[in-house]
Amino acid sequence: MDDHDIFARIQALVDEEHQLRESDPEEHRDRIAQLEVTLDQCWDLLRQRRARRHAHLDPDEAEVRDETVVEHYQQ
Repeated sequence: MDDHDIFARIQALVDEEHQLRESDPEEHRDRIAQLEVTLDQCWDLLRQRRARRHAHLDPDEAEVRDETVVEHYQQ
């Protein structure tokens, strides 16, 4: 998966999240929470790829991290 694919995935997830929030957020609470985690994982993957590229390493070796990792980052 390259950066373009990841951005496309992010856009699809954001579109779905907006649609669910506009319809009935309480009814879709679990799915919205799942989308938020998946979005965090996608953004983390992009950051990893950029960091690897900057360090002259292969960005394709970046991997999706477990939700327990990405959900506990300090902002």
